Amino acid sequence: MKAAYLTLSSLLLALALPPLHADEEPPLLIEAAPRTCQPLQYGPLLAAELELCVRQAELGHANAQYQLGDYFYQGILTERNYSKALHWFEQASLQGHADAQLRLGLMFARGEGVSINRPQAYVILKMAAINGSEDAFDASDLLDGQMNTEELQHANDVLSHIFRRYLKHIQEQDANFPAQPR
Repeated sequence: MKAAYLTLSSLLLALALPPLHADEEPPLLIEAAPRTCQPLQYGPLLAAELELCVRQAELGHANAQYQLGDYFYQGILTERNYSKALHWFEQASLQGHADAQLRLGLMFARGEGVSINRPQAYVILKMAAINGSEDAFDASDLLDGQMNTEELQHANDVLSHIFRRYLKHIQEQDANFPAQPR
């Protein structure tokens, strides 16, 4: 049985490789595309996929951090854990991951794993919208209607401060890299 398995593996490998010319040596290594963390789903590879996501997330890969956050937030394959979801969504959010920012903002808006904080949620949702999340535009508009004047003013003050710091950073970068002559 073992020989049949090896033969079938060899056949599948041979079918996947381009044909060799008579003077060519067979390749010793086959290049593989780098594996990235994907949405975690139940199956025989779940433990290995989860381990891959954890390793990549700990190395700072924003998408892996988001996938782990989603894994713990959904609680479909594990017990729901808002604390872990919050941690991983925060890590990805700090890198500008729009989907993680959307989820994080909604957690603050709904009080999932944290106290409800509408100004915080509004700021995060606006950042998610700027980073490309269309759903965050709608969510921040809905939240705007639920906030009182003081909350909205506070959130807009924070956003203004963030944008001023960002503009200053861009200006400093421009000063460090003068325009090149054409």
